[in-house]
Amino acid sequence: MSDTANERTGRARDYCYLFVMLFAIWMVLTSSLQWQEVITGVLVSVVLAVYLGRTYATLGMPPLSVKRIGYFIVYLAVLSMEIVRANFEVAYIVLHPKLPIKPGVVAVKTCLKQDIAKTILANSITLTPGTFTLDIIDDTLLVHWIVVRSEDNEETARLISGRFEKYLKAVFA
Repeated sequence: MSDTANERTGRARDYCYLFVMLFAIWMVLTSSLQWQEVITGVLVSVVLAVYLGRTYATLGMPPLSVKRIGYFIVYLAVLSMEIVRANFEVAYIVLHPKLPIKPGVVAVKTCLKQDIAKTILANSITLTPGTFTLDIIDDTLLVHWIVVRSEDNEETARLISGRFEKYLKAVFA
């Protein structure tokens, strides 16, 4: 098979995965099995898959696969749990009479190579209450942390980004 045929096959597979993912999101958001909703979901998903499929390669995203989609779903679940956990932590800090904070800026080294993966990691850190990503410099994220728990770079990276990074690494590998 020629490179052009392989490229077309890969692109067609990406369109199909993108369609399935978009349609699944549509079905979850509408929570309806009425035929009008399903038909509309199919049409919207096809249009978006065609439109987004053309620009997909320019984002530096890896080819879609069932494995990557699975890891991304697990990543979203972990992100959701971390957001809830961090909300309780910050609520405890705010309600505590002595306001036990130790704010600071820490450097978090990442092993992610793609810019899009680093951006998703930085946004995940920012979405988690108590942390805020200030900048991304090469393979290092500068993060403001409301309670600095460690001065050690490896421990800091494990505490702040370790939960997200292992799944993002699987998605973008």
